[in-house]
Amino acid sequence: MRQGLSDILTKEFGVDENELEEAKKMRSEQNLPLSEVLLKKKIVSEHQLLQAYARIYDLPFWQKLPLENLDTWFARKVPIGFLKKYAMVPIRSESGRQGSEDNGRTKIAINDPTAFQQLDDLVQLLEINDFDLVLSTRDAIYSIVNLAYDSSRDTAEQLVADMEENGGDIISEIEETADLLDDTSDAPIIKLVNHVISQSVKIGASDIHIEPEQYSLKIRYRVDGILYDMLTPPKWMQSSLVSRIKVMSRMNIAEKRLPQDGRFEVKIGNQNIDIRVSSIPIQYGERVVMRLLNKSGALFGLSELGLAQAKLDQIKRLISYSHGIILVTGPTGSGKTTTLYAVLSSLNSPDINIITIEDPVEYQLRGVNQIQVNPKIELTFARGLRSIVRQDPDVILIGEMRDLETAEIGVQSALTGHLVFSTLHTNDSASAITRLVDLGIEPFLISSSVIAVIAQRLVRVLCEECKEPYEPDAATLERLGVEPGDKQKPVLYRAAGCSKCFNSGYRGRVGIYEILELKSSLQNLVLRTYDSHRIKNEAVRLGMTTLYQDGLSKVLNGVTTIEEVLRVTQS
Repeated sequence: MRQGLSDILTKEFGVDENELEEAKKMRSEQNLPLSEVLLKKKIVSEHQLLQAYARIYDLPFWQKLPLENLDTWFARKVPIGFLKKYAMVPIRSESGRQGSEDNGRTKIAINDPTAFQQLDDLVQLLEINDFDLVLSTRDAIYSIVNLAYDSSRDTAEQLVADMEENGGDIISEIEETADLLDDTSDAPIIKLVNHVISQSVKIGASDIHIEPEQYSLKIRYRVDGILYDMLTPPKWMQSSLVSRIKVMSRMNIAEKRLPQDGRFEVKIGNQNIDIRVSSIPIQYGERVVMRLLNKSGALFGLSELGLAQAKLDQIKRLISYSHGIILVTGPTGSGKTTTLYAVLSSLNSPDINIITIEDPVEYQLRGVNQIQVNPKIELTFARGLRSIVRQDPDVILIGEMRDLETAEIGVQSALTGHLVFSTLHTNDSASAITRLVDLGIEPFLISSSVIAVIAQRLVRVLCEECKEPYEPDAATLERLGVEPGDKQKPVLYRAAGCSKCFNSGYRGRVGIYEILELKSSLQNLVLRTYDSHRIKNEAVRLGMTTLYQDGLSKVLNGVTTIEEVLRVTQS
């Protein structure tokens, strides 16, 4: 005799009978499936429920679904919304359609085996005569669905070619969808914009540049800090393409003579992407840059930033101080915010009050009070900071010290018992002292409030799949500080390029760091001079490792190349 769901859950998974009865009562009252109530009240996990269903219906339970060689034939026949709503997906391997173990027999992965009507609809839509059912989790099914519909879309080149053939009518629909992969709009400009954004997320781009030229239009992606040409649509598409992006980001599409800023959010599969848009008028039209921020990405911990152990220990010691200023410096896109968020995450605890003022707030940190700068209502860094210090904070993060007023309040906060973090745009750590003096901060206040300055850059990491070892020549050895006569010559690696790294030879980035700690001799020097060269020389004499030296250590460890270190550390 076949066991029922209640019997299996109570006898095999130890579910409390009283909780089960309450769930059944709620099912009757709210007219919901029992499985949905059980999961909503967290009486059972999804895995336990599916294992129970597997016993009842004699079906296999697959925790993972095969992603390799996936045949996406169904993506042209079934709306993505149907598969997501009812959590089911057909699976067929391209390589195994003929002559495989199951003779190309189709599998249909489902999350709810009681959805008989919807399953029957799917089978009729796809005209499948023979198939096997398997049970799987919603996440596993959604992953297959998103992959199939993303890979089955037309390429950007195909979209542009189709639009060139039918260039007479460009329809601009302005409805936004929750998920770009769900957007079934036939308007070619909308399809092109959606494709450009989804592909940029897929390859891990941080920015999309739309650059008008005299007779053409260029679309470029920035991946790991390097710009790549991706697409060259015809010039006549420029106005419609820019207008579509301005509509999405709620900018004034009629204003083409002034710079504008906007933002919008999209969802691509299970990723939430925040997109900041900036447009400026140039000689041949409006130039648009979209900065992509993946809010679904996990925050880095301090140990994941690429810090050598000695520098990691030094930063942990510095951020344990009860008061003072720690500055992080570097150009735009050098990872300053990522470092500061990693620091705040390590400090974050119930007994510490952390307040930030940022422009923009890039990630939401649980337990941290974050303020978004808004110049339209005169909520500036300085004004927000004045209010922050009355909120009894232990730790304050100032997104950037842009002016004298902000810097003065930051210094006063540090001198009155607060630990303050902020950023500056300078080339190295010593230049931060000069910059503060330029802003109007007195040297004696700098020497008594600033604990340390951390300068950083991001270097690309060699692709593990294709990096090539080589023996360095004499000039390279000299750069690395290795004597020509040394018997143990280091083995270095160079970038080769393969399909997995966008043929660049690099995958991902890691930080290189320079930490200038203001010890007593440096504090005395700052009182006498704010010449950055003299300050840097004194810091090196006291044992500071420069950005260049930290980069070379990563070259010797096979993490990156000398060319990459030179690119980010020397002009």
